[in-house]
Amino acid sequence: MKKPELLVTPQSIEHVKALLQAGADAFVLGEQQFGLRLAGEFNVAQVEEATAIIHEAGKKVYVAVNAVFHNDRLEALEAYLQEMQRIGVDSLLFGDPAVVMAVRELEITIPLHWSPETIATNWFQVNYWGERGSKRAVLARELSLDEVLEIKENTEHEIEVQVHGMTCMFQSKRSLLGNYFLYRDQAMEIENRKENKNMFLHDKERKNKYPIYEDINGTHIFSPNDMCVIDELTDLFEAGIDSLKIDGVLHTSDYVVKVTSLYRQAIDAFFDQGEEAYEAIKDSLFQQIEEIQPALRPLDTGFIFKETVY
Repeated sequence: MKKPELLVTPQSIEHVKALLQAGADAFVLGEQQFGLRLAGEFNVAQVEEATAIIHEAGKKVYVAVNAVFHNDRLEALEAYLQEMQRIGVDSLLFGDPAVVMAVRELEITIPLHWSPETIATNWFQVNYWGERGSKRAVLARELSLDEVLEIKENTEHEIEVQVHGMTCMFQSKRSLLGNYFLYRDQAMEIENRKENKNMFLHDKERKNKYPIYEDINGTHIFSPNDMCVIDELTDLFEAGIDSLKIDGVLHTSDYVVKVTSLYRQAIDAFFDQGEEAYEAIKDSLFQQIEEIQPALRPLDTGFIFKETVY
């Protein structure tokens, strides 16, 4: 068995440096006009600076171009892809076939990772996009462990699975927050509400609070809990899952660094010392995450051990 990659979502150049120290293997960078729900905004110059730092450490850079593209964004996409080729990033995350077409027409040589959010749910899809140039599939967060393992067993392509952080429940291209505040006759900045990390939809019946923000891609609503499977990684390790992702969107930089260091310990214990070493520390690792977990964000295992209800 080979060690899975530990993939993280930095918020800034300084955060990149801290996450390298914490043991991250790969980083998702980008900007909101091209990528969805990024933890931080990296313009082209910042992607270039971060890539130099990350490559110097022998690690990888993945750039998100998985936004929902309308016609008016395609020209800017082509110029952006050419810049990424010049910089020499390690992969492009895509969900829209327009990206594949642009990559071919521009003779971009950067490997592709298929990342279509909720619809990556079976191994036929993984193989379909693999035959069209995708090196990796980023699986939907709503899959059970059995479904994840079945997909991995039936493809030769890399598989990425989220193991920690928020998951998106809903996205609309409409500016729902902006429209609401205009209706209330309240003057608020509509451009990008992501920096306001204290906006929630309240569900009084279930006593849940759903984080919500708005950017140029529309409105995004997240799960009320954070996924955490640091004490349930054995099956993913044994199945040979290629990449384990920690999604740090809407979390503090310090929180993401600490969580990354704990998952690093879990991976290294299992692969360097054996399953017993991992079993001996996994409860402690979970408890350390619980100690720093925001009160409004209880931990659960996502859909790994439960079926999706539609």
